[in-house]
Amino acid sequence: MDTKEQLAQHLLTIEKWEKDQKGLWFWEKIGRIPFKILDKVTPAFIQNKIAELVAELGNYIQTGGRYLISERGMIEKVKKESKVQNIESIKDIANLPIESMISLSEALQQNRVKLATVQGASTGIGGIFTLAIDIPVVLGMALKTLQEIAILHGYDPNDKLERVFIVKCLQFSSADIVGKEAILKELSTMHENNQASENMISQLQGWQEVFFTYRDQFGWKKLFQLVPIAGILFGAYANRSMIHDVAEAGMMLYRKRRIYEKMQELEEL
Repeated sequence: MDTKEQLAQHLLTIEKWEKDQKGLWFWEKIGRIPFKILDKVTPAFIQNKIAELVAELGNYIQTGGRYLISERGMIEKVKKESKVQNIESIKDIANLPIESMISLSEALQQNRVKLATVQGASTGIGGIFTLAIDIPVVLGMALKTLQEIAILHGYDPNDKLERVFIVKCLQFSSADIVGKEAILKELSTMHENNQASENMISQLQGWQEVFFTYRDQFGWKKLFQLVPIAGILFGAYANRSMIHDVAEAGMMLYRKRRIYEKMQELEEL
């Protein structure tokens, strides 16, 4: 069982990470400009494909859609890798020590980053014309990764409000400093009230914001995909960075939430 001292130390690590989220790198700032130009020259079939994707992703919050993962496989994986045999449900995973959650999440992050690198390199060959394929694939990978991280911390993505939290993690990974601060404030209600706030659904501005924020974030990198060979390298780097940042945000935000809940449980003993 985690002690109060151990939980407090883990919380300090997360708070330091939050302070480090000061803003965007210079290249990320100018990266939001190119895609505003690209919008004007992007073929209509790609624009239509993007519009379809935005509508489809909207279904994720309501029903999970095709992006909702099966938790059974993750539960078995946690049981095997943690060597704790009495894990039969997601609620059982919540009782694991924070250290176990950290090691399991970091291993998952490394695996997903490798997959994203390969996927980005393969779609980087076609430049802007493979963008219609690249964005939904890597965004789907981000959703899957965040759902798996949720399960690794004992939270069920089948819960609608849990999917709202996942969307917030995705938003956080690509937001500027003002956006990050706003999201952290919203998420604080989840541990202060020990439950997800219904208000978060109304606060959520929708998948379109998430989608276009992500797209703008990688604008300058995707421009390099227009260059033969270089597109492979930049496609790989862009997707690798995307999944790394998404996984890191999910790990830290879910860990913080679980730490607060464990602290509250200790106080009630």
